[in-house]
Amino acid sequence: MKFGIYPGGRAGVVCSRPPDRDAIDRLVAELAQGRPFVVREYVHFFGDRGRPEVAALGAQDELDHLTMPDDWYREHELDLVVSYLPAEADPRGWLDFLTTVIDRYGHLTRYLQVTLEPNFPIPLIDGSSPGVLDALTRGVPHAREALDERGLTHTRVGFSVAEPAEWLGGDDAFWEHLSRQRDFADHVDYVGLGLYPDAFSPVPLDAVAPLTEHALRHLRHQSLPRAGLQHLPIHIAENGTPSTPSTSSPQRQADSLTTMLHTILDNAEDLNITHYEQFSLRDADSASPEPVGTLGLVTDTYEPKPAFAAYKNVIATRCS
Repeated sequence: MKFGIYPGGRAGVVCSRPPDRDAIDRLVAELAQGRPFVVREYVHFFGDRGRPEVAALGAQDELDHLTMPDDWYREHELDLVVSYLPAEADPRGWLDFLTTVIDRYGHLTRYLQVTLEPNFPIPLIDGSSPGVLDALTRGVPHAREALDERGLTHTRVGFSVAEPAEWLGGDDAFWEHLSRQRDFADHVDYVGLGLYPDAFSPVPLDAVAPLTEHALRHLRHQSLPRAGLQHLPIHIAENGTPSTPSTSSPQRQADSLTTMLHTILDNAEDLNITHYEQFSLRDADSASPEPVGTLGLVTDTYEPKPAFAAYKNVIATRCS
């Protein structure tokens, strides 16, 4: 199992302060403990018109720099997400943007994720964007070809999905669409899963493990075979649980994270789960009443919470 983390301090539009690069470097090194470590980052395509509701994403400098300097990513394995968030479908602009991203960051990138949770139609997530299914099914082959043309054959290309969106009526239409795409599966190297079983609605601690396992097995045994992707490894692309004062606590966050991690690891061999990435290193806003503000392992001033030690301990004992 390879472990990793998103090191930035933004979650959606929430971000209380700029990143502290020295703190990030120190804390990521402490987690990695000298082992290979995956670092997750995001760039966003907004199209020509842009979208007012995503203007606060703080994405204006992404193509100039990510959270850390370029050389820092050479020490890790960069998992770069290219998110699709235009106001209207723009297939040509999207493919051009993918090429631009590959030209800028391809030499640093180990995993290139094309779209973010296109099966999940909620605001600020790609699944709500016009033309997202075409962006996925055209974007993956385009990215693979562009990487190969540049000799970047070591970069793996994939996409991520949200855990079963049963409260939204499920995502059958998404997988049915993929099942009709001739040769799409030939270009995909992995499928990522965004996993937040207790982040956004109250869940007792004893329900966290079964909810986690349900999401893993649903993806492996129900969803992936429909699209001819059943042979591919699963990456836990995002996993998090908050410490929001009104609904949780720092210790409850650590307990939940530990439960999810052990559930994932206990099922990893059977379900071919090869990567785990935590969202995120730092709280977006430790004072926020919203769960998205307190998903970090450390506060927004980089003070470790109990979840930091919990993740560090799991890496030390289960990393390979």
